[in-house]
Amino acid sequence: MESLFVFTSPPSTCSYLPDQQWSLTYQMVSQLTPLEYQERLKAGWRRFGFSLFRPTCPACTACRSLRVPVATFKPDRSQRRCMAANDGDVKLVIGLPEVTDEKLDLYDRFHSYQHEHVGWSDHGPKDASDFAESFVDNPFVTQEWCYYLGEKLVGVGYVDNFPEGLSAIYFFHDPAERNRSLGTFNVLSIIRAAAQWNLPHVYLGYFVEGCRSLEYKARFRPNEALGVDGEWEAFREG
Repeated sequence: MESLFVFTSPPSTCSYLPDQQWSLTYQMVSQLTPLEYQERLKAGWRRFGFSLFRPTCPACTACRSLRVPVATFKPDRSQRRCMAANDGDVKLVIGLPEVTDEKLDLYDRFHSYQHEHVGWSDHGPKDASDFAESFVDNPFVTQEWCYYLGEKLVGVGYVDNFPEGLSAIYFFHDPAERNRSLGTFNVLSIIRAAAQWNLPHVYLGYFVEGCRSLEYKARFRPNEALGVDGEWEAFREG
């Protein structure tokens, strides 16, 4: 790993829990291998592009890194229905990340819907440069998971692959197909792929109790959370 600089943002209103203050520590890198990132991920870091980050909030520890042990995962009834409903209709194509007008439009429509109906901040349209910085320009090979309903692109996810697992980076989908629960389908597809590729864990990022946008992650059970002592521990058994 080749680090450029590290900085910590000053406390500000938390995007997950508005009654809390949050602060993030960032590390910008110019080089990073999958194995090096795996060790960072296991210690509670995440990344977008060449930027690593983790919460270092002064008075809150609500952000919990969550992972699913693939060998013991048991889908619940709702998740089984989701797989059955989408497996025959939705086609998954895994490739390398690239910027297209179709993906930019899908990203903007997803975020506009989340802003209007879920209360996300309105950041306006994402241009090609910003999109590439977040999802396309990476220190190592990242997978782009594109979901199609017929010829229509309905979902896009980004996934890191490393020796001990897969990491779900981000996912956005067509709000018009929200009844298909494509976010759930994406996570289930990642878990299924990890099982096929004999990888032990799927990392889902941060779970925050009380945050509607992140609480869904705990429904993939059994799962483990990173404790304050730096050890992974059973979290939601099912």
